[in-house]
Amino acid sequence: MEKHCSLLIHFDKGTPALANEIKEALEGNDVPSKVDAMKKAIMLLLNGETLPQLFITIVRYVLPSEDHTIQKLLLLYLEIIEKTDTKGRVLPEMILICQNLRNNLQHPNEYIRGVTLRFLCRLKETEIIEPLIPSVLANLEHRHPYIRKSAILAVMSIYNLQQGDQLLVDAPEMIEKALSTEQDPSAKRNAFLMLFNCAQDRAISYLQTHVESVATWNEMLQMVVLELIRKVCKAKQGEKGKYIMIIISLLDAPSPAVIYESAATLVSLSSSPTVIRKAASTYCQLLLSQSDNNVKLIVLDRLNELKISHRDIMVEMIMDVLRALSSPNLDIRRKTIDISLELITPRNVDEVVLMLKKEVVKTQSTELEKNGEYRQMLVQAIHSCAIKFPDVASTVVHLLMDFLGDNNVASAMDVVVFVREIIETNPKLRVSIITRLLDTFYQIRAARVCSCALWIIGEYCLSLSEVESGIQTIKQCLGDLPFYTISEEGEGVDSSKSSQQVNSITVSSRRPAILADGTYATQSAASETAISPPTLVQGSLSAPGNLRSLILTGDFFLGAVVACTLTKLVLRLEEVQPAQSEVNRASSQALLIMVSMLQLGQSSYLPHPIDNDSYDRIILCIRLLSNTGDETRKIWLHSCRESFVKMLADKQFRETEEIKAKAQISHAQPDDLIDFYNLKSRK
Repeated sequence: MEKHCSLLIHFDKGTPALANEIKEALEGNDVPSKVDAMKKAIMLLLNGETLPQLFITIVRYVLPSEDHTIQKLLLLYLEIIEKTDTKGRVLPEMILICQNLRNNLQHPNEYIRGVTLRFLCRLKETEIIEPLIPSVLANLEHRHPYIRKSAILAVMSIYNLQQGDQLLVDAPEMIEKALSTEQDPSAKRNAFLMLFNCAQDRAISYLQTHVESVATWNEMLQMVVLELIRKVCKAKQGEKGKYIMIIISLLDAPSPAVIYESAATLVSLSSSPTVIRKAASTYCQLLLSQSDNNVKLIVLDRLNELKISHRDIMVEMIMDVLRALSSPNLDIRRKTIDISLELITPRNVDEVVLMLKKEVVKTQSTELEKNGEYRQMLVQAIHSCAIKFPDVASTVVHLLMDFLGDNNVASAMDVVVFVREIIETNPKLRVSIITRLLDTFYQIRAARVCSCALWIIGEYCLSLSEVESGIQTIKQCLGDLPFYTISEEGEGVDSSKSSQQVNSITVSSRRPAILADGTYATQSAASETAISPPTLVQGSLSAPGNLRSLILTGDFFLGAVVACTLTKLVLRLEEVQPAQSEVNRASSQALLIMVSMLQLGQSSYLPHPIDNDSYDRIILCIRLLSNTGDETRKIWLHSCRESFVKMLADKQFRETEEIKAKAQISHAQPDDLIDFYNLKSRK
């Protein structure tokens, strides 16, 4: 069976000390050696060694020492050694230490007295303690507060022993008397704690007598008062009203710890809307006034619990909760947003979205390390608001579209997914979203975002002007065709083998040129120029040729998406454009772009050739534009949108099912123990 242990010290077992070495050091006169030997002895005892031969040595050579460190280590040693035999009787040799402890309790040095009194708090053997009681009680009236507060704790520990009420019959009365005259905050707190644990009626009587001055008491004493109130109110439900006003008065205490505990106590004792509102308001004030991130996270946890049990009251506090977004810590911001999103109602959604928009704008104006990640969280929050309340979408969608070219790809991806969903669920916004998307398309830098934006352009450009603008935007972002030309193919192939040979390349204005070794260079004029093999220079992704730059890096999946988008736009142009010549012109331009991409993909000037899937997709688009059937046209122009609508419906269904599942989570299991107190009669 494991023994009771009140002391834990790390011990490295690499070089264990020998008992003989320790004994020799203890018998010497060198104080540092004695200190080191005592530490080794304590560590060995804590790790299971018995060392019975050391006891007499310590009694002879260590007990008489006046060194404070040695005396402290001696008390630790006495705390952990076995003081009883197998039958539970105190060992005879323990009587030897009683006289030393009595002398320590009467020692002129306050430190020696204090540590000895604290040692008695951890002693369980009444035979050792009984002779020391008069000395302990004498210390209750010592002039130094350190001694008095330690003596009060010692009295409490002795009184709590198995036969403690017989050893100290009038202890509560003595402590109550000491409490009434005590001025030191720590000693006063210890005295009240003793009454709280050992004579609760006396503690309640003292509290009721001094109820007017509770707000001016020391922080430590106020914390014990709150603990007493919780304990009393749980035992006597009808007396809550007496104590609620005391707790409310402590909400204005100068100590944040007392304020927090007061709010927590209010919530645990009452479900009155007024009381809960007061507690929630207190939590929100702590959220703003405290600089420690751990405190903020704990307070947010409490607000989250209030949200579950008192949602209607928390809905009123949503703007106060959102003020926590001023913290730069991402965990705090994430938790704040999560709590707020579940408190949104039609009445407060406009305020919440306005606040989130302001935060999005702030991320644009300040350069902080994790702005991109924070912006992504805000975009997701606004997306959630817009799905629940479609009316607010019009106020945020255009602002968010400014971030399609965000350096943070995840944030830009969230924006484009949000735009894709809103344009389907809010038909009134379709025209303005398409116009804005075409205007900002050249700013997009990420291939994944480009792919999604191209899908939106292909599906939702419906009128003649929109279709023509869509085709024109894609052409501008692809730049001049072909993507590259080689004046003499043979020379180009040969030059790839020799880094010294000069090759002749014709390049367009401000477009990446592909050199013989597969690297890129940017030319400033369209001319046939002799270039020696340069270092790698990527095309500028922020330039109007963002699609061209991405495709020239070998992203042929994006090339296939471009081909599909152009195909959809040309098919829709056939429906809305009365002039067949314009349709033919657009179709031939689209075919030229697709063929140029295939030519680029099969050339030896890129590190990787076009993949089979992208190749097949572009070939399919070429065949479709060359010979279009009605069934195929229907699939391309209508079925894709229908599939997307089904996907949104399925997503909404799954979210609804998740909410229902959360609501049905059982808070008690069939095999949980029953609290029979709840079955007792209230009479």
